[in-house]
Amino acid sequence: MAPNITSTPTGVPYGNSILESKQMDLNEGEEKKPAPEYKRQIVWRNVLLFAYLHFAALYGAYLMFSSAKILTSIFAILMYQVSGLGITAGAHRLWSHRSYQARWPLRVLLMVFNTLAFQNHIFEWARDHRVHHKFTDTNADPHNATRGFFFSHVGWLMVRKHPDVMLKGKQIDLSDLERDSVVQFQKKYYLILMPVLCFLIPTCIPVYCWGETWKNAWFVATMFRYTLTLNISWLVNSAAHMWGNKPYDKFINPAENLSVAVLALGEGWHNYHHVFPWDYKTAELGTYSTNFTTAFIDFMARIGWAYDLKTVPLEMVKRRAQRTGDGTHSSAAEQNHGHGHSHEGGVWGWGDRDIPAEDTELITGVQESAEPSLTAKTTVTSALLDGEAVPEEEEKDDDKVDEAAAATVAETTDGVKEKCC
Repeated sequence: MAPNITSTPTGVPYGNSILESKQMDLNEGEEKKPAPEYKRQIVWRNVLLFAYLHFAALYGAYLMFSSAKILTSIFAILMYQVSGLGITAGAHRLWSHRSYQARWPLRVLLMVFNTLAFQNHIFEWARDHRVHHKFTDTNADPHNATRGFFFSHVGWLMVRKHPDVMLKGKQIDLSDLERDSVVQFQKKYYLILMPVLCFLIPTCIPVYCWGETWKNAWFVATMFRYTLTLNISWLVNSAAHMWGNKPYDKFINPAENLSVAVLALGEGWHNYHHVFPWDYKTAELGTYSTNFTTAFIDFMARIGWAYDLKTVPLEMVKRRAQRTGDGTHSSAAEQNHGHGHSHEGGVWGWGDRDIPAEDTELITGVQESAEPSLTAKTTVTSALLDGEAVPEEEEKDDDKVDEAAAATVAETTDGVKEKCC
């Protein structure tokens, strides 16, 4: 997460289009009233459902080693990987943070994967995640890690949301998601799509394709797989906010956690991710073995389904590590300015107007040295794919910003084998 640096909002355009300036100033226009005392309200229906899920998953794990066919176990692990990508590459890196752009086939594919994961529809997931980044580990954070491991892991789904979560959630710009036809389609038909993709099809495939029993198919391919995916996703909210080093910002809770990174397909490099949430890799270091989601996105970029992959210049990473890191980064400087930090200045991703001024200035410096012709093509193509007309003034502004993205994408693509394989 970015520091709370007081600065004038940059108003910088981002991606290949400009979101409407709907995001309210989070500190203005709010009457100071005494906050009502928060009383925790347990949602017992959810408690019972999660209890069943975990008992069923444990039974499924037993069946994997006692009676289920090997193909059923392999299928369950494969479905965990696929549904996980629907969260990591889809709801998280694409729709929550706008860290890259995806063409229609990939967007539909990720929507299907995301529905298989059943962690609420993309619109709700992205909204809550942007609030999480904007107000990390405060009462406005849906899974505030300062309330303990259990709460940040699963407890937050067993109680009513804190009023601050709903209040701050209304102040987050969601106009890009409201215009996204794939997101809106899933949201409209979620109660039909989710049971079919998450429960029905994964249960039927083992039965009809290789003669598995209904019991084994349900408890192994569906219950075990689904609960495993949930818990690994939750580890990012809990374990990765508690254990690990903090080379980029020692003032926040999110940390670099290798174990979570491996299990969660690359989502465990959490200190870096909260500092630079618009980086499509969510990490500075690591290989494909510890960041499978990045490998997936890079492959999609190779075949032309993903583009405008945003990453962070090395100089920006070094400056931030030297300024606020815990000294474990390789470029740690002798000086480490003790900036005070507050989650009110957080950044939810590419497009948030509160990106720190120091970072924006460095991005501008990169833009000036980029190849403008490539950027112009990227900007116009994206606008045509989105069905939007791009005014001449906006095209010029977009070119200035997208030059950096074009340069870094080209560098990343050319060196991807050297760095990751």
